[in-house]
Amino acid sequence: MHQLLFIDWLAAADYAFLVLHTGLILFNLGGWLSPSTRKAHLVCISLTLASWVFLGIWYGWGYCPCTDWHWEILRLRGVEGLPNSYISYLLERILGWQPAAKLVDGATLGLALAAFFLSLWLNIRKPSSEENSRRK
Repeated sequence: MHQLLFIDWLAAADYAFLVLHTGLILFNLGGWLSPSTRKAHLVCISLTLASWVFLGIWYGWGYCPCTDWHWEILRLRGVEGLPNSYISYLLERILGWQPAAKLVDGATLGLALAAFFLSLWLNIRKPSSEENSRRK
């Protein structure tokens, strides 16, 4: 009975990470689109990139704590052969597609940097008079 509860908890944790981590990724990619989420997006994408770089010094380039925690849950569920990239994992799990790791890593970095610079630019520029009138 206890083992069954543990397995159910692991399945729930797996799906929770799948939803929350994927949501975080989607917000990192597109949170800059809405004026109401731009400040939060800049903070979120900055923290993500900081994790990749600064925590990456100790844990490896591109380190993400969410991926690390999700991998631990998947290992406890008996999943083996996990890729280095969470994006690779998502593409395989959701779409059944396994692109080359270098393609995934390059696209991930490129899209993340594009989202960061768009967010940075949108957060520091002065809004146009048209945008100001829409906010009133």
